[in-house]
Amino acid sequence: MSDCAEKRIRRRAAACLAGALLLALAGCGDGGKDQNLMPSKEVGERVVNFFSPMEKADPNAENVARTASDLTIAMAEKALGVTVYYTTYTAEDYQDRTYDDVTMDRARNDMDDLYLLNPDTVMALGAEGKLMDLSGLDSAKNLRDIIRVANTVDGKLVAIPQEVVAYGLFVNMELFQQYGLDLPETPEEFLECCRVFQENGIETPVGANRWWLETFVFAQAYADLYNGGNTQAEIDALNSGAARYSDYMRPGFEFLQTLIDCGYIDAEKALVSEAIEGEGADFLAGKTPIVMAYWGAANSDTAYGKTDFEMQVIGFPSSRGQMPVMPMTGYAVGANAEHAEDAMRVLDIIVSDEALQVYSETNRVISPSKNVSVDCAPALRPLNDRIEEGVYVLGSNAGMKVEQWGNTCRIVRQLLGGATVDECMAAFDQLQDAALGDA
Repeated sequence: MSDCAEKRIRRRAAACLAGALLLALAGCGDGGKDQNLMPSKEVGERVVNFFSPMEKADPNAENVARTASDLTIAMAEKALGVTVYYTTYTAEDYQDRTYDDVTMDRARNDMDDLYLLNPDTVMALGAEGKLMDLSGLDSAKNLRDIIRVANTVDGKLVAIPQEVVAYGLFVNMELFQQYGLDLPETPEEFLECCRVFQENGIETPVGANRWWLETFVFAQAYADLYNGGNTQAEIDALNSGAARYSDYMRPGFEFLQTLIDCGYIDAEKALVSEAIEGEGADFLAGKTPIVMAYWGAANSDTAYGKTDFEMQVIGFPSSRGQMPVMPMTGYAVGANAEHAEDAMRVLDIIVSDEALQVYSETNRVISPSKNVSVDCAPALRPLNDRIEEGVYVLGSNAGMKVEQWGNTCRIVRQLLGGATVDECMAAFDQLQDAALGDA
């Protein structure tokens, strides 16, 4: 399978949610040139140039996530008297170049003022000194600790999101009740549930795709690191080479290998399946009891927001019980932005408590501000309760020298394609050695 084909899938993986879309966005095209040209600006007009995955929404569009973001941009435009001009990534405009590839190139060449970035680009551009330090913004004072941890590079807060993207297991409660099963807390309990389902005629208990199986790995790899009270010391050990990422990752990969060996997931199907589109139909039809997805999928009728059965969203199995997994996207300002002052002011408004309340209520998502909360859908309460308790792992962390989300996803796909666990661990060792060699 070509790299081009692999990348094309990512831009469709989470189309219902702007944050999740950005995490998965990439694609192929036929031109390699940017055809989303900004309209002419009037002389003397105060502008901020913003590069993002999507354009401003049409007033009649049904993309709730895009509309929520536009509402906050409009708040900034009105308050500051500026105009935010969008330049957008569209896969058809680039040949075999992902959104990350394009944002890296644009930011390195100071082409825009404001960017919406994936975690790997936050880490890389922050380390290169290409992003402004946002810690002085008034809105930054209200951020949850998790946001600061995930988006701090070399002591600088370089990105702030509008939402916390949380991943969990979506389960069909009626099937669990039918077979007398409690919701699993640990990997062993999860495997037992799968065994019971399979023995009762459900051939493949877990619906999987090629993008999100890494969530199982993160939950098991970092349950203690993020919840054991010694987070920074463990990260420092990884960054110095005193500890190995492969030692953290091995239990999760061995768990996935067991799921494959037992037939609890279909590795061949997962390797070519698009997120939600690959496994969603069987889950909605009541044929598959377990799938994995992001928070917003429980709110969207185009995903799992409207089921004919009782659904709950829980954390992934770990040694510390059900564990939410949270990667981060974030807004950032270019260090050499032409309109840096206005860009910083725009960002300060769109991530203010007032704007985040609007955004969170519109999308029904977890806010990065510790002062903003909204009622979540009933199905999401188990996952939300864990997050509010401070129990979670990060799927991305700019403070780690090895980028987590993208690399782990790629190596999980190697496992699905037939690589051994040892070969996958060797891939992590190579990444760590390369990162330490570049330090």
